[in-house]
Amino acid sequence: MVMKKLINNPENLTPELLEGFGLAFPDKIKIASEKIVCRAAPKPQHKVAIVSMGGAGHEPAISGFVGEGMLDYSVVGDIFAAPGAPKVFEALKMANREAGVLFVVLNHEGDVMAANMAMEMAKREGLNVRMLLTTDDISAGLESDRKDRRGLVGCVPLYKIAGAAAEAGLSLDEVYDIASRFNEQVATLAVAMKTATHPQSGLAIAELADDEMEIGMGQHGEGGGGRCKLLTANETAEIMLNHLCTAIDVQKGDELMLMLNGTGATTLMELFLVNRACHIAIKEKEASIQCSAIDEYLTVQEMSGFQMCLARMDTQMKTLWAAPCDAPYWIHR
Repeated sequence: MVMKKLINNPENLTPELLEGFGLAFPDKIKIASEKIVCRAAPKPQHKVAIVSMGGAGHEPAISGFVGEGMLDYSVVGDIFAAPGAPKVFEALKMANREAGVLFVVLNHEGDVMAANMAMEMAKREGLNVRMLLTTDDISAGLESDRKDRRGLVGCVPLYKIAGAAAEAGLSLDEVYDIASRFNEQVATLAVAMKTATHPQSGLAIAELADDEMEIGMGQHGEGGGGRCKLLTANETAEIMLNHLCTAIDVQKGDELMLMLNGTGATTLMELFLVNRACHIAIKEKEASIQCSAIDEYLTVQEMSGFQMCLARMDTQMKTLWAAPCDAPYWIHR
C-alpha cells in the first residue's frame, strides 16, 4: 500500500496536529502543556473534572471532546501510542480539585499500564482521583470477561453522559456510578473493509484482501476473528446488531442509544444505509432508538469501515445525553 498523506516530518506529527487543533478552536480549547489539551474556560473548582487519554491518529478523538459538558483534559500520546505516565500524572495534577477527578481510560495494554502508573503517583500525592476503564468491544466473544474487552468508541457517549453529570454538579461518586452503569450496558463491534497505513512508518497496520472484510477488527489492526467476503450494508448491520443486542440483552420496550462511528474512509451514504437497517431491526424487536449519533468520532486514519455502538438508556442517561455541550466535535443529530 502506497501512503498518500499530507504530513511534514513524521517525528513532529503529534505536536503539529495539536497546534493546528488549538488554532482551529481557540474559544473552546487550549494546549495546557506539551500533549495536554484542556478547556479554554476552566470548569469551576466545585465541580468534578474529567480526564482521558489516548494516542494521536484517531482524530477527532480524544481531544475533540474536550469542552464544556464533556472532558476537561485530554492527554495525547504519539500516533497509536499511549502517552507516558509522567504526562498523564501531570494532567491529573492540573485537574485535581476538592470535588475530585474522574479518569476515563480505554482498555488497551499501553494505556492501562501508563494509567496505573499515573494513578500510583496520584495516590502518593494524595490526589482525589477515581479511574474507570471502558470495556465496550465484544469482538472477543460474549463469553469473554468484561475486564478483558477493549475500549472502542463507547468512550465517547460515556464522556458525554459523565461530562453532563459533572457539569450538573453531581459528586465524584455519583459521576463515577452513572459512568460505570453506562459502561456496563454498552457494547461496540467494529468492521473493517480496508486497512490503514501508519503515518509515521507508511506500513499497513493489517492486511485485508480486496474482496474481504473483518468484523471485530480493533482500532490498531488487531484481529477480530470475523473475516469474510464483502457483505451488503443490510447483511453487515444484521450480523453486528444481533451480536450487540445479545450482548446487552435487548428486551421489548427498551430505549436505546445507537452510535455509528466511521473509521476514516467510510461515507455518510454508507453509514445512513446501515442506520436504516438498524432502525428496522430494532423496531422488529419492539425496542426503540431514542438517542443516536452518526459521524466520525474515533477514526483509524484512512481505514474503511465503522464501529457500531449500542447501549440501553435510562431516564437519567437520556437527560444527560441531551444536556448542553460545547466540545469541538460533539454535535447532536
